[in-house]
Amino acid sequence: MIDENDTPMGDATYRVTADELRQFIERFERLEMEKKDIADQQKEVMAEAKSRGYDTKVMRKVIALRKREPDDIAEEEAVLEMYKSALGMG
Repeated sequence: MIDENDTPMGDATYRVTADELRQFIERFERLEMEKKDIADQQKEVMAEAKSRGYDTKVMRKVIALRKREPDDIAEEEAVLEMYKSALGMG
């Protein structure tokens, strides 16, 4: 026998797999919506900071730096200073 989905009746494995797949897809879609909502909220925070006179480009750099290890930052800054000095920039 075949059901309305052209699936052999009694093939519970297919139905469970299809249900599970649907659940994964729906969970992923919900997460995508949440991610968009969070991105919108982040934009709002930056717009508010900008309206209060903060430089959002610099703020984004500070945020990126806070994610990194202090030793990595110090090494990069030392190399940057060396390069700037070699070019007579500071």
